[in-house]
Amino acid sequence: MASITETATAFFEACEAGKGWAACAAHCHPDASFAAQAEPLADTRSLRDYCDWMQGLIGFIPDGRYTLKAFVTDAAQDCVVAVATFHGTHTGPGGPMAPTGKHTDTDYVYAMQFQDGRIRHMTKVWNAGWAMRELGWAA
Repeated sequence: MASITETATAFFEACEAGKGWAACAAHCHPDASFAAQAEPLADTRSLRDYCDWMQGLIGFIPDGRYTLKAFVTDAAQDCVVAVATFHGTHTGPGGPMAPTGKHTDTDYVYAMQFQDGRIRHMTKVWNAGWAMRELGWAA
């Protein structure tokens, strides 16, 4: 059985590449929950929906990529935390408006809570307003 660090790594890489729930599901409980205090994700409650949201995001930010800053396992709490910066430019079709050609470098944190070796819940900490302004989606 893979360690929670290995599982979190596989999930993180698939999710951030925009591969959607189909590629992430094996690392998660089918009903895994999601939470974020960020406007674009305010109504997103399942990890399935978040993974598919990321897949859509990569569709209109096709150069989307991340720089990993930290990846830490707290075995006592069954939690893995990833700290990263997402980089990307809105050049693809879709999203909240026509492509703006604007770029963002936006920091975020994933706290992945495990149960029985798979992700049960994930919290995303992200200043969405900052990213949306950088991308030209908000004033």
